[in-house]
Amino acid sequence: MSMRFPLSSWSRRALLAAFALSLLALGSASSPAPSQGVAKRAAAIAPYERGVIVVGFKAGVSGAASHAALERAGIARASTPPDPFVTVTLRGGVSMTRAIAALRERPAVAWAVPDYIAHAAQVEPAPFYPNDPGAAGVPRGWEQLQWNFVGTFGVDAPQAWANLRAAGHPGGEGVIVAVLDTGVAYADHGRFVRSPDFRSNEFVQGYDFVSHGPYPEDHNGHGTQVAGTIAEATNNGVGVTGLDWACRIQPVRALGIQHGTGVDSDIADAIRWAAGLHVEGVPDNATPADVINMSFGGKGASSTMQAAINDALARGAVVVAAAGNLAYDAGGDSPAGLDGVITVGGVDPTGQIASYSNFGRVVSLMAPGGVLLTDAMGNSEGILSTLELPGTGYTYAYYAGTSQATPFVSAAVALMKSVYPSMTPAEAKKLLMASADPASRCANPTDPSAPGCGAGLLDVDAAVVLASTQSQCVPGCGDGLVCSANQCVSASSIAGGVTGETNVTYGGCSATGRTPGDDALCLAAALMVALVLSRRSRV
Repeated sequence: MSMRFPLSSWSRRALLAAFALSLLALGSASSPAPSQGVAKRAAAIAPYERGVIVVGFKAGVSGAASHAALERAGIARASTPPDPFVTVTLRGGVSMTRAIAALRERPAVAWAVPDYIAHAAQVEPAPFYPNDPGAAGVPRGWEQLQWNFVGTFGVDAPQAWANLRAAGHPGGEGVIVAVLDTGVAYADHGRFVRSPDFRSNEFVQGYDFVSHGPYPEDHNGHGTQVAGTIAEATNNGVGVTGLDWACRIQPVRALGIQHGTGVDSDIADAIRWAAGLHVEGVPDNATPADVINMSFGGKGASSTMQAAINDALARGAVVVAAAGNLAYDAGGDSPAGLDGVITVGGVDPTGQIASYSNFGRVVSLMAPGGVLLTDAMGNSEGILSTLELPGTGYTYAYYAGTSQATPFVSAAVALMKSVYPSMTPAEAKKLLMASADPASRCANPTDPSAPGCGAGLLDVDAAVVLASTQSQCVPGCGDGLVCSANQCVSASSIAGGVTGETNVTYGGCSATGRTPGDDALCLAAALMVALVLSRRSRV
């Protein structure tokens, strides 16, 4: 099915919405030299048998202790007596990620890994380009509109998609991503509609922590736009594409007071609930999230939010948050500056830190945040995704901000989990940073001893390739180490290039490539954001 989208309508509506939702980046600077990042090997993603785990036991462990460890992890049957290792099959509905994690915690278990499939040596498959028509109404028309996936400073999505398809993992199948935001257009309910570019079976049960009810509908549009970047239906001949179309979205409404802001108590409850923890007065979450996306933030280190994040991390949920849009050091903000969070800054289409993006030691890596300008071909340089307009239907809109950068990283984590189900939150952060393209690194004007843009620009293909190799090192690699070529090596030894310290923007608005009047617009946007900083706001 093909659809024609009125781009002029998109542009007018998106410019108004994005101005209120994101601090605009209105400048650009010269492009740094591209980097190769992590070298990718042919046929790098390791496919494995679904629902099958190979478990090794420590020397001297009794058969009774071995069987007890298996039973607690949800094992259906063992192929052989458990000595010294055994191939086991999970019961239906048991998550491989959680089973492997549970097994590794048992005193009797030395290691637990998926049952990988060996293939004859082969070349890397050609990049995969979905058939979504975009505005052109022809297959692959999305490429003209979504530079963030395919551009020079996009996230290398087509190669990641091709490798995942070749390995039998087309997308983060079985992985759940909670979108803590203004809600999501997940269903037709009352005046709310589900975008046709979301699959009908794409969502698991969510919750509304603002209105305290079971329908986390999007009263704003921001949450739907974020969710679309993660999991918009892809290769379906409709609209545009999402990065991880096979994962499932858990809509959790935590923002809504005063046009997309929220309070720490609601947000903390939402974090705990999304991770599968009990929240008083709320039905328990039967489908806990593997990844939690938080495209919002505000000033001040929140002890309330940190405690909730600690609980979520302990349950194995990866927490990803926006750095913020005020072009300052994010170290004192929440959730960006809190421990255990993967904090994401934004780059423009030249791969440089966007003029609005926060920076600092707490930033883990960068992803496309876009700017609301047009390129030489007349295409927007914002981030395009689906959008619900309550009471009027759906559309597609360009936004810009670290809110838009964050879901790229959340989707990348979901893809990584699909090939490395036992990946921990700490490993996710380590692997993302080790595989990032250092061309987008930048200096930190408030702390010259620390990077300003983390490890550089998200490279989804490199991250998934690296994640797929981790279980090949048994019993696993320690802190600061990653598995590469079947041996544990320093994470820093495989990151390409050295820190580039030239493309930081000071004061919030770049002075390069600007036109008269841009600074006034940037200042006006900054003032709008400052008005709501007393609460956590979407960024």
